Amino acid sequence: MKILSPRNKFLLTLIIAAVTVSFITIYFTNRFVSELKQEERQKIDLWANAVKYISNEMGSCEDFSLIFEIVQNNRTVPVILTDETGKVIGFRNIELPDIQDTVYVSNLLNKMRAEHDPITIELPDGSKNYVYYFDSITLKKLNYYPYIQLIIIAFFIGIAFYSYGQARKSEQNLIWLGMAKETAHQLGTPTSSLMACSSLLSEKYPNDEVVTELEKDVKRIETITSRFSKIGSSPSLDSIDITNLITDSINYQSKRCPKTIAFNFSPGIPIYAKANHILLGWVLENILKNAVDAMQGKGVISVEATVEKNNVIIDIQDQGKGIEKGKQKEIFQAGYTTKERGWGLGLSLAKRIVEQYHSGKIFVFRSELGVGSTFRIIIKKA
Repeated sequence: MKILSPRNKFLLTLIIAAVTVSFITIYFTNRFVSELKQEERQKIDLWANAVKYISNEMGSCEDFSLIFEIVQNNRTVPVILTDETGKVIGFRNIELPDIQDTVYVSNLLNKMRAEHDPITIELPDGSKNYVYYFDSITLKKLNYYPYIQLIIIAFFIGIAFYSYGQARKSEQNLIWLGMAKETAHQLGTPTSSLMACSSLLSEKYPNDEVVTELEKDVKRIETITSRFSKIGSSPSLDSIDITNLITDSINYQSKRCPKTIAFNFSPGIPIYAKANHILLGWVLENILKNAVDAMQGKGVISVEATVEKNNVIIDIQDQGKGIEKGKQKEIFQAGYTTKERGWGLGLSLAKRIVEQYHSGKIFVFRSELGVGSTFRIIIKKA
């Protein structure tokens, strides 16, 4: 059985409380609205009875404005009194620009009839009058109140979810930063020792191939240590030649992959971008390594660097198995991997380096299953 963390418990409690408050509010509001509707109906019945009473007493009533004054408390319910033909005899709490406009009056009466059945007043002479009415403005507002409250509660729940997500992301970031710093710290001492040993060996055996390769590996460890030490701090961005950086990354990767993998890149003229050489090189190596893995040991990887306005664009295209459209954003999340071995951190770190440290963008530019994928990196031109 999965045990919820205190933060998840708090969030769940918050949601349950919000839903409970919403249902209670809707229930009591609907109940109150129902009672208010009955009260307004009683007011109109009273008004109709007043009309009938005056008609019985006076036989006829030419000034119907007096009728509207009988029920003093009706200052909110829109009311129209008509005869059998639909002719307006009187009205209250409603604007009628022209009571002679039969089309307008007929449409208005139809709307009122759709909301409430008219009250019939039977007069002594056998004729009938009809009382049409709308709900009061207050009642209409109360009808919408629960939905407005639901929207407000949903808004605050959304804020809570967002804040919770940001808090989790911040917590994860602190973990990654701590791991990176600790890794760099742990590698620092043995790397320094290896560098000293490598320097002594190269002086004693300057032409030895084994010593030469050992030097390269030690420098590689130094580079990796430097990369991890820069995670979490603000790296310096310099004007670097992107074509040289791509060439170095390809040269490094080509020596560590099968001969059946070919790299296609034409350096051309230098292209300068505002970047950190060590971190951006890490990004390129990650994407190139993923491209090699995606092609399962056979195919061509094409790299192209271009300048568009104030941006440098790097496209890395492989002939691998492609990425489903629904997973093209998911692959940049920490922990996502399709490999049997691996932590799924490469693309997540690449995204952090490009977007947070270089204020750029990295995304899947295009991908087709069974054909391949193109990753695009966009950073500022120097």
